[in-house]
Amino acid sequence: MDASSSDRSYDRPVAAARAAFDEGRTRDFAWRSAQLAGLIRLVDRHEEDIVAALAHDLGKPRAEALTAEAWLVRAEARETARSYRRWARARPVRTPLSLFPGEARVAPEPRGLVLIMGAWNYPFLLTLSPLIGALGAGCAAVVKPSEQAPATADLLADLLPRYLDREAVQVVQGDADGAARLLEQRFDLILYTGGARVGRLVMAAAARRLTPVILELGGKSPALVHDSADIPEAARRIAWGKSLNGGQTCTAPDYVLVPRDRTDAFLAAYRGALGRFHGGDAATSADYGRILNRRHFERLSAYLGDGRVAIGGRTDPARLFIEPTVLVDVSLDAPIMQEEIFGPILPLIPYDSWDEALAFVQARDKPLAAYAFGRDRGAIDRAERDISAGAFCGNDVILQQTVPDLPFGGVGASGMGAYHGRAGFDAFSHAKAVLRRPVRFDSGLRFPPHSEGKLRRLRSFF
Repeated sequence: MDASSSDRSYDRPVAAARAAFDEGRTRDFAWRSAQLAGLIRLVDRHEEDIVAALAHDLGKPRAEALTAEAWLVRAEARETARSYRRWARARPVRTPLSLFPGEARVAPEPRGLVLIMGAWNYPFLLTLSPLIGALGAGCAAVVKPSEQAPATADLLADLLPRYLDREAVQVVQGDADGAARLLEQRFDLILYTGGARVGRLVMAAAARRLTPVILELGGKSPALVHDSADIPEAARRIAWGKSLNGGQTCTAPDYVLVPRDRTDAFLAAYRGALGRFHGGDAATSADYGRILNRRHFERLSAYLGDGRVAIGGRTDPARLFIEPTVLVDVSLDAPIMQEEIFGPILPLIPYDSWDEALAFVQARDKPLAAYAFGRDRGAIDRAERDISAGAFCGNDVILQQTVPDLPFGGVGASGMGAYHGRAGFDAFSHAKAVLRRPVRFDSGLRFPPHSEGKLRRLRSFF
């Protein structure tokens, strides 16, 4: 769809999806199973197309395109297909004696027509993963892939109508102006993945119709290395997480806190891990991606002046290449410590005590994820307890997102709401409260006129 189209360009797809939901088609379990099976077939039959689109948009390596995008979509679709009927069952709740013989239950029902606005950094995964939850819940959907990943957006626009109900699931394209016009339409839920600035605009637009939102916004996810940590292993896992997708992962470690007397050991281990990953030169590695575009490249390159380069630091604007980099001697007031980095540059902050490290994180906005490394179980337990974050992972990074039954979502400045697996089904469902009572049986105690005798009898029910 042409980004310059008028507001009316979105009328037809939104109306078609709304009509599909209103006629009850999407509530049917057979329909839901067919849609989820369609997504699985889409991935199975088009792996190479997905790999090619992600390589075009992000220079994404083949292994990353498969393991961190395509195969995760397939796995989640399979899990939802196996489980959504169980998730959709009404749950009985205890009915007060005063309402006997009534029956009360919580019955999940689909929210209706939902808008899913995908992200550019994982344009396949972060568009289809929420769609899986919506389909399992029985919703119709309008899907807007990110225009900043055009090859993947075009691929989704081509494939989704071929494998899914082309009326109930609509794919629309457009730039930021088009997205603003799309938000003027009526939806029953909006899910947006991206930055906080646009997230505020989405929330403001949704507020005009009192539309609920799920916002996945990112933030500065910390990695804390305890004195008891296996430094080489911690460095290897952090280096992997910070290099994945060229560092353009919303849950990537944004900075690392290391004991002051272990910083040299950490730097040596980090440097060694990168050498093993990329054969000593990430610029020629088939397993290292590129920055999305020139604007992001220049933004990231500016951060290199916010500290002293201890590892890496090379850039190539012609190839949108930024080497995996560690900065030391970073001022806490520098832009790199105030903004989400979203790239392969890692500030290293030394600390003198675990209390100091925890307080450093607690004094800042709540992140999308927090990581802590150490053999001291008590220290890791304390980090899990004291750091408020969308997710916590001990002795690793990012992998919490691959657990099917763990929700993915932020808290505070890093977002609101969650999806993924059962949490995705719940996010796109309304928990309807239901009470059913017989017609004939009623004590009459609640009806006026009231007497002291009635009140004494009513008291026993409370």
